[in-house]
Amino acid sequence: MTDVVRDFTRLYHDLRDQTLGRTRWLGRTVLKSPMDLMVLQEIVAETRPELIIESGVLAGGTTYFLATLMDLLEIDGRVVGIDIDLSGAGPHAQHPRIELIEGSSTDPEIVDRLAAMAGSARVMVDLDSDHSAAHVASELRALGPLVTPGCYLIVEDTWVGRTVRPEEAPGPGEALDAWLAEGQPFDVDRWRERMLLSHNAGGYLRRSTGTGAPPGGPPRLENYFVPGLERSEAARGA
Repeated sequence: MTDVVRDFTRLYHDLRDQTLGRTRWLGRTVLKSPMDLMVLQEIVAETRPELIIESGVLAGGTTYFLATLMDLLEIDGRVVGIDIDLSGAGPHAQHPRIELIEGSSTDPEIVDRLAAMAGSARVMVDLDSDHSAAHVASELRALGPLVTPGCYLIVEDTWVGRTVRPEEAPGPGEALDAWLAEGQPFDVDRWRERMLLSHNAGGYLRRSTGTGAPPGGPPRLENYFVPGLERSEAARGA
């Protein structure tokens, strides 16, 4: 089963002109798999963040997706997107809830600005910019602490350098592994990979509440299949 999932994931990537490049949300291009978009809306619906920080805007499709989710869920919040070049965002990222910042997501001045925005709000962070291991490691250190207990830190495209584009290793997955090995107040939520096609294996992280409270949402299966993991490991990672 694991081989089947991995082969399909590679095929999905290789055919990106008809898959990734043709995925739309309300008519706007979103460069994510439909499965990861479904998971993203689950997380937003369950945790109701008031500030979502997104590093890596590109054309702005995901930024717009997140803003419209807040509309649908009647969350009084905003989405802040950071990118070193916002020239490609255009109308995709135009929405009253969206604020864009041009610059590096690890620039100390921008990080301080984001921390001030966070204040006492419920904060979620989505890392989807430069996928080199060095940059993702810097993002994790700078932006990880802004995530509110019970909310999520999402490290996108952990498949880069592993399942796809091996020439780009080390990538986000390696940076995440090293960061977690240091001991972080985050739990990898493997349940978010249960629909099998994900670009973010191991990259859905929930910040610990310190109370032992389980994640929200509908009841979870005790045993389920996640590629590359034994069932017992999957259940413990939930």
